Amino acid sequence: MNFAAQFIYANYAGDGSPSRVGFNDSENDPFWQSEEQRLGPTKQGCSTSSKSTCNKDAPVCNGIAGWRPTLIHPERLKDFGIEEEECLNGEVKTFETKVVGAPEIQLMDPPKTNKKRGSECKAVPPPKPEYLRFEDISAAAFKIQSGMQKTPCTYSRLSKQYGMEIFLKKEHLHYTGSVKERGVLYLLTSLNQEQQKKGVIVATDCSFSMAVAHHAVELRIPVFVIMPASCAQPHLRIYRDYGAMVISYGSTARDSLNHAHHLAKDNGYLCLEEDDSAVYLAGLGTVGMEIYEQVPKLDAVIVPTGGQCSLLVSTAAAIKHLNSRITVIGVEPEGFPLLLQSLKTGSPVTSELYSIPNKKLYGDLFEHSLGTHTFQLAKKFVDKVITVREEDSLVAMLRFQEFERSTVDTEGAMGLAAILAGQLPELKGKRVAVVVSSANMAFDLIRQCVDRALVLDDRVSKFTVQLGDFPGDMAKLLDMLAREDIKLLDVCHRRHSDKGDLFKAQNKVDYTSCQSAVGRTDAMTT
Repeated sequence: MNFAAQFIYANYAGDGSPSRVGFNDSENDPFWQSEEQRLGPTKQGCSTSSKSTCNKDAPVCNGIAGWRPTLIHPERLKDFGIEEEECLNGEVKTFETKVVGAPEIQLMDPPKTNKKRGSECKAVPPPKPEYLRFEDISAAAFKIQSGMQKTPCTYSRLSKQYGMEIFLKKEHLHYTGSVKERGVLYLLTSLNQEQQKKGVIVATDCSFSMAVAHHAVELRIPVFVIMPASCAQPHLRIYRDYGAMVISYGSTARDSLNHAHHLAKDNGYLCLEEDDSAVYLAGLGTVGMEIYEQVPKLDAVIVPTGGQCSLLVSTAAAIKHLNSRITVIGVEPEGFPLLLQSLKTGSPVTSELYSIPNKKLYGDLFEHSLGTHTFQLAKKFVDKVITVREEDSLVAMLRFQEFERSTVDTEGAMGLAAILAGQLPELKGKRVAVVVSSANMAFDLIRQCVDRALVLDDRVSKFTVQLGDFPGDMAKLLDMLAREDIKLLDVCHRRHSDKGDLFKAQNKVDYTSCQSAVGRTDAMTT
């Protein structure tokens, strides 16, 4: 800004007419010193070591009398309200010293020494900087507000069933169906201009990569997706629809990741992987700020977690800063209690110690191990960590479809699964916010999960009965089931069975019914 003011003033110097003045024309330019002003009047035979012939009024800088590091005279900047101690052009500070007599060069006063010695003198170590500050989260919220929608946090109709006020933070409504868009968008906007121009590259098929592909294209950042040949074609089509350059390479995910690192090194791309960096966590922490704003008088927040626990710790950091009395609870799969075991042992536990219970259901949760920074944040901000069974998560998915008219995956349903499993009785009668983190699941897998959940919820029952292989026996069975108000889903009639009698057929029946019908058909079950 100072340079702009200088330039304008130089062009309009004199009588006010816009006469262009060159930068080397020192006679007309009031901001630039003449050669004599910069170097001072010199005499023949004068040297810097002479005490009698050197200019006494010449400024001293860096030990050389009469030399100045910048051509702009600091006295002229006072006309614009700028003092000498302030930054010149945003970076450089100037200091001027008047020499009286022989120039005794001394740039600054020597530091004051502490006279105390021995045990009286104690060095105070500087405070360690916080890894994730609330200022970082609020800065992320301000920066991504134009490119990220504020998801609703609505009152759930399941509240009366479970005796508490449940508010669902619907993060699965983002464009890619995942809360990770928040961290990815802030991460991409934080890159310098040169890196944004070169591009980014990802090599894992997960919600994080989808968010990178979508927002990088929106920000006009070149994005490359490296996927193995075994990757499902519908997923590849999603990346192409976002606008990313998709490249198939290798037969495994490890081959694709190695190739991505190789391309990034050779071409200057930035290879992005989900980690526990402060920038990524700050973007995810905006969830906690929105929950606190949307739900007044909040008592607890339930957040699904797994792997690096990035969403849990960032949300907890924001919530605890705004109100430390709000309880933050993390929910993990029962077969992969990474954070729970880490908190018990006092150090991060690697994911290699556990076998992934069901990669189709919890694939995104186990991509990486628990990071050191996220573990420290979890110890500081998270109040409680519990685990839920796979069966409870499937039933929670069914509840979302029935009562909330929305389809979520097992990760997004884990928070509600902890409530319906009865693991949080202390929250009865309180206001609870549940983060619904994602809804990225293949349609055929969703159908299998719903079918399994109907059985687990006693909505679909099965029985096997042996009937005589005579005309009319099957009609009698179907007539009896019709009188009991039973809806048949599937009937399997097998005449040939190694365990059945010679003149009997085995029938397997799947049906939905009321409780009374279930009790009456139990007598036929073998």
